[in-house]
Amino acid sequence: MSPIKTLNDLTRFLQQRGGRKRVAVVCADDASTRYAVEKGREMGFIEPIYVDGDDKDDCARRAVAMCKAGEADILMKGLLNTDTLLRAILDKEQGILRPGRVLTHICVAEIPKYEKLLFFTDAAVIPVPSGAQRRQQIGYVNYACHALGIEEPRIALIHCAEKVSEKTFPYTKDYLQIIAEAQTGKFGRCIIDGPLDLKTSLDAVSLREKSIRSAIDGQADALIFPDIVAGNVFYKTLTLFAYARTAGVLQGTLCPCVVPSRADSPESKFHSLALAAV
Repeated sequence: MSPIKTLNDLTRFLQQRGGRKRVAVVCADDASTRYAVEKGREMGFIEPIYVDGDDKDDCARRAVAMCKAGEADILMKGLLNTDTLLRAILDKEQGILRPGRVLTHICVAEIPKYEKLLFFTDAAVIPVPSGAQRRQQIGYVNYACHALGIEEPRIALIHCAEKVSEKTFPYTKDYLQIIAEAQTGKFGRCIIDGPLDLKTSLDAVSLREKSIRSAIDGQADALIFPDIVAGNVFYKTLTLFAYARTAGVLQGTLCPCVVPSRADSPESKFHSLALAAV
């Protein structure tokens, strides 16, 4: 499988692969959700199951129950509060969080001046990841990259500089341990390096101007941000000023969950469905 380098390539891949994923769509009362879902149906890679009603908590529970029972392959949020759906997802008895897993958000962006898709985490769920949570984030991102045909993803551990600063930024010391674990194959086939800043992760010229040697070589496929603030600011800067197209899913659950923001465009919701379908 050749690497998927654009979001249009992603939908073409799904059409060529064939088959439809069943999507439990919760409270699809808004035009943008309906647009995304119906476009996915028309392109042949999803089959929606609309879960609607006046009681949004009940709708969320019913949709999650369908996913848990294997009656749906993807869960998608429509016009309801995110915390309403998350309560159902994270319910200890009836929810769909995998045992021992953390819930996290993965985004993929198509940026006009970057030659390939760029994954990053976490812009929406975990405020300040612990070392264990960060390792799961890396595993999820690596899995997603492989699903899009990237045989050996280059994953950058992001910081504001390229040096470990244990006293001020204690998480940077753990970066060195993560790199050592990656070299033993703990995360599967991938290349991990850090700390690296954003430019040295994504621009080979910046890397060389700073006389830094890195196996990432300024060509990262994925970025692991230190906290939700950094990830969220990066996400919103990309979409507002860089005109990036994006897709996002929640991972850690029994099935991919598409939980878009109300401000996300119909196209972004559609591409998120496509990412979930892969």
